[in-house]
Amino acid sequence: MSDEENQEEQEKPAKAKKGSGSSGDAVYGLGMIGAWVYFWKKADTPKDRATGLLKGMVWPAILVYEAFSVVSGRPAPKELSSSE
Repeated sequence: MSDEENQEEQEKPAKAKKGSGSSGDAVYGLGMIGAWVYFWKKADTPKDRATGLLKGMVWPAILVYEAFSVVSGRPAPKELSSSE
């Protein structure tokens, strides 16, 4: 390759990547806000509120864990279960 060809290749603008990651991030973010509101309303003490904020960040994992617990027939641990 000549110097001119190398220079032309370097001057070409990079192609934009096509992806759909941002829509999933938005849905997860809205779900996290909804989980925070839910857990905040159920909390009675500051410790419960702090725990609720942490649960709000990992709500998909909690949801899947409880769903698998129901499917397998085992009850979810009391700490993760939201029904009282």
